[in-house]
Amino acid sequence: MLLGLHTYSFHLHGMGQNWGGHKLAWPRVMDIFKLMDWAVETGLDGLHITAVDCESTDKAQLLKVRDAAADHSLYLEYNFSLDEEFDPRLTHTLEEGVRIAHTLGSDIGKVSLDLRRPRPLCASRHHPEVMGQLKKITHLTEKVLPLLEETGVRLAFENHTESFASEILWLIDQVNHPMVGACVDTVNSVMVLEDPMTAIQTLAPRSFTNHFCDHRIERDQFGCKFTGVACGDGDIDLKKAVAIFEETSKMNRINIEVEWDAGEDGPEIARKKEYDAVMKSIQYCRQVLNIGR
Repeated sequence: MLLGLHTYSFHLHGMGQNWGGHKLAWPRVMDIFKLMDWAVETGLDGLHITAVDCESTDKAQLLKVRDAAADHSLYLEYNFSLDEEFDPRLTHTLEEGVRIAHTLGSDIGKVSLDLRRPRPLCASRHHPEVMGQLKKITHLTEKVLPLLEETGVRLAFENHTESFASEILWLIDQVNHPMVGACVDTVNSVMVLEDPMTAIQTLAPRSFTNHFCDHRIERDQFGCKFTGVACGDGDIDLKKAVAIFEETSKMNRINIEVEWDAGEDGPEIARKKEYDAVMKSIQYCRQVLNIGR
């Protein structure tokens, strides 16, 4: 398998996106071109990127990013959302997202559905309100099928932080087209209180790509918190996840995603911790999981 990086892994450096309504007050210290240089130096094979990383979705800028990736011999995968509530810069229509991905030379358009779920959350799997949203997305997807065939871009619907794995499968089955599949995130299902290993087993056979992420459950006086850590330091069985990928899917890339929380650290310390977590994740994937170079 090839080894790549989701740019959100360096969100404290200004990459990926803003998250949770928090706009980083620190100056940006990295751009997509510096990241490409670093990726080559580190021996990575590709990047999973967003509109934020491109800085503009004007055709000239997208072609500049595409050409730089080709010069660096890096694959690109494009990540966008249908209705991103925390960072609207990621929001595109399906047609827009596919055209941007194609211009970038990406064979993947990864889509977050951005469903709005009713409560109680535990009882909302395939809830009528959710199914109404999924039916609308089904119709929108069917409309872009000719564009997928024309461009060669495959749509990968992610089990984002508001989606159950079976809902992603329902959407894929309704569309029923070889260029429409899943992106399996190894952590996100916890956000809807679904066992992450169940989600991985469910989605891997239908997945074109992945977000390879680890989190740790830490007990505290309020119960617990679920926080991002370097791959191998958390409570997601990544060894089993890779085994499932290899046994049940045709995916040939692993996209590391580190979700580092700055906490009370200032920019210099927080960025160093984030960088160290990324490097530790790369080392874990190579030395323990035997992925990449």
